Amino acid sequence: MPFLKGTVLQWTLVWFARADRLKNVCIGVRLRLFFRVFQQRFIDWGTEHLKRSAFEKRVVERVLVGDGAMGTMLYQHGVFLNRCFDELNVADPRLVRIVHDGYIEAGADFIETNTFGANRLKLSKFGLAGEVGAINRAGACIAREAAKGDTLVAGAVGPLGCELTEHGPITPKAAGQMFEEQGRALVEAGVDLLILETFSNAEELLIAIGAVAGLGEIPILAQMTVNENSETIYGERVDQAIAKIAREEAVTAVGLNCSVGPSGMLGSLELVRRVTDKPIAVQPNAGMPRQIEGRQLYVCTPEYMAEYAKRFYEKGARIIGGCCGTTPDHIREIVRAVRSISKVATHARISIAAEPREGARPALKAPEPLARRSGFGAKLAAGETVTTIEITPPRGVDVTAILAKARQCAEAGVDAINIPDGPRASSRLSPLVTAVRIQQDAGIEAILHFCCRDRNLIGMQSDILGASAIGVRNLLIITGDPPKLGEYPSATGVFDMDSVALMGVARNLNRGVDIGGNGIDPPTSLVIGVGANPVAADLEREIDRFKQKVLAGAEFAITQPVFDPDCLLRFLDATQEYRIPIIAGIWPFTSFKNAEFMANEVPGVVVPARLLDRMSQATTKEQGRILGIEIAQELVEQIRPHVAGFAVSAPFGNVTTALAVLGKAEIGSV
Repeated sequence: MPFLKGTVLQWTLVWFARADRLKNVCIGVRLRLFFRVFQQRFIDWGTEHLKRSAFEKRVVERVLVGDGAMGTMLYQHGVFLNRCFDELNVADPRLVRIVHDGYIEAGADFIETNTFGANRLKLSKFGLAGEVGAINRAGACIAREAAKGDTLVAGAVGPLGCELTEHGPITPKAAGQMFEEQGRALVEAGVDLLILETFSNAEELLIAIGAVAGLGEIPILAQMTVNENSETIYGERVDQAIAKIAREEAVTAVGLNCSVGPSGMLGSLELVRRVTDKPIAVQPNAGMPRQIEGRQLYVCTPEYMAEYAKRFYEKGARIIGGCCGTTPDHIREIVRAVRSISKVATHARISIAAEPREGARPALKAPEPLARRSGFGAKLAAGETVTTIEITPPRGVDVTAILAKARQCAEAGVDAINIPDGPRASSRLSPLVTAVRIQQDAGIEAILHFCCRDRNLIGMQSDILGASAIGVRNLLIITGDPPKLGEYPSATGVFDMDSVALMGVARNLNRGVDIGGNGIDPPTSLVIGVGANPVAADLEREIDRFKQKVLAGAEFAITQPVFDPDCLLRFLDATQEYRIPIIAGIWPFTSFKNAEFMANEVPGVVVPARLLDRMSQATTKEQGRILGIEIAQELVEQIRPHVAGFAVSAPFGNVTTALAVLGKAEIGSV
């Protein structure tokens, strides 16, 4: 018995031990299985999360450019207006793909699916109510195939196009179900974001947002359409409507699209920016449609759209595209404009310490007194009124005409000739060569405009050193227009530095230290100025940048052409604390057409309507010239007590007109 008892006990203990080990093994297997499943699900979640958040990530990093009109392009390809455009996703996917390819080739960062009207209510009008899922999935599939690479796909969802009431025919609940049905099909088909667009009723848009918000963590861009008075068709102010939309947690970005052209949408954008810190989208029509030979056509040019894209960016838009009437040509120009400008905003900043560390680089020297650097600098230092006339370098190599004009200015007592550097991104004779020839042959100083667009930081420093060495001592440092504004839109803007950063470089060259911290002896002897725009679209940003320029070492400023003295005075008041001599830019109109061009096509220029009306009274070319000179003279007298001088442009190279503005030539001699 004892043996048996011992044996039984022994085997019992062995069994429990094995069972315990088996239990541990089972637990271990379960844990490993759990962690494997968790790991795989985490990886899957991470992949999905990264996909979903690609839009949010990119809109923070840079301005995104959307595509343009789908309907406009399908119509141009022969699709009749009474056809269901959304059904083409199934009936003719090749044609839809062609449209997508055009926008991707133009450089769009995201394309919208051809599903704007692919909801149950709108499709029912074509007998396609049962095809909501198939049409939306097909639309997403076509776009995803076209977007291979870096382009995002936005699932387009439009309004139902009817009034929503509790008593029907379409109730808010039924509307929500329709939005959810369409949104679910798009999300399941793999779109990167949903874009709810062209809603004129904020309440309907809120219903749509609520319906798709439960479909997963998909980014939502919610856009409304307003009129030129910045109101919805229901009379609600755009800022009030967008404020309600932006409060929705599920909404990633808000915006405006359709109904009006670029000009009409600019004012609405400014209102929207005040009520939200979420990314803002702007997708206007290509102007207002016009009836031409029985057809409604949008006649806004790609260049015009691109110019407003720049203004949208300056007003704070992070997503810019187009709506009705917009084609790949429009988007291509918008891409060039926005990417050039955003590159300016994200350029490499060159940081040079005001006082170098011990042994790090040669000590900074005291710059030569302003009065001894140039005659122009001496007049600034003495507080005397300076006068300059801007003359554009020739397109070729013959400088005979420009030297004659410079001599005429010198004889009239003008202090300096302004030499633009590739104005409006045009290619002309080197401004440095032009400045040297004027100073050597015409007996008058030059103010060399120095643009950051075309050279890297090494080239810019070399040219600044060269200008000082050859005796061109007056520099006006500007960031420069993007290449798309000129005749060479395919050119690349370098923008290693902007005017603030380059100002710091020039200031240190005057103190004997270059970008790399190397000593130069003797230092440069430059009078360094900057540009200023009292009527910038984003005046707060302009004032801040002006202050940065002054702190970086600016010694004078020349403004963009000023046509409204009140705007200039407000700018002067706002920058009083950082006051340097400010020279007012003056442009004498030559005709009503010239005034319109300045108002609509020249960046950074605002022409009051009263001046346009006044110029429209001129009935002959000569009357237009005389009236333009008189307006400029009146402006000069109004602002004379408040500025350090005047920089008068010579329109079309006519220096006699510019001299007449300054009272140095008879108006009748023009």
